[in-house]
Amino acid sequence: MNSIITLPDFESLARAAAEHLIKLAREAIEARGCFAVALSGGSTPRGAYALLATDELAGQLDWSCIHVFWGDERCVPPDHPDSNYRMARQALLDHVPLPAENIYRIRGELEPEEAAAQYERTLRTFFSASPEQTVPEFDLILLGMGDDGHTASLFPGSAALHERNRWVVASCVDKLGAWRVTLTPVVINSAANVTFLVSGAGKAESLRQVLTGPDQPDHLPAQIVKPDGARPLWMVDGAAASLL
Repeated sequence: MNSIITLPDFESLARAAAEHLIKLAREAIEARGCFAVALSGGSTPRGAYALLATDELAGQLDWSCIHVFWGDERCVPPDHPDSNYRMARQALLDHVPLPAENIYRIRGELEPEEAAAQYERTLRTFFSASPEQTVPEFDLILLGMGDDGHTASLFPGSAALHERNRWVVASCVDKLGAWRVTLTPVVINSAANVTFLVSGAGKAESLRQVLTGPDQPDHLPAQIVKPDGARPLWMVDGAAASLL
């Protein structure tokens, strides 16, 4: 089952997403003194990040208790225009009092397999994982969805969709001719909260197929997101939801 919230437009979606993150962060910090979030790339979350950077919303959070990770990254340097880290830094991280040591980027400038292995070590250290620990537990993982149904860097036909042991893998996206580093389904589905942010009419047909069509995650990777502890939350704008 999925939980779906439809907002009238992009601006409403961005604000709702920002307020959703604030709510979960404050709850986690009050309960455990820490909030671990994995950010998504893309234009839709960028709107939410920009709002979180405003004085109105940034002041509602204790940034010293927030730890920022990424769900995936392109294999490019951190200052490259395609870098998910660069986007989040410019939209949000440069504008809030988040300690530098609380930012855990995927090192896309490394060889893909090395970057994936290093990021998994980073996660295991942060979550104090033993070698036999099977899952980390993020408080929130933000995800987008492509018009082909991909999410994070889990693309149709990707071997990463069937990974059951590793937390992070490198994946070559053949249709793009590019390498990515991505969290695997085992990590995504262990999060306390998983939230998709989807906007635009171009996503409407894929969203309809993902939410109402047959279960075929090899074809529509977003369908593999089935968190153990909760239903995934879909926050979508009216254009993306037009075929539901």
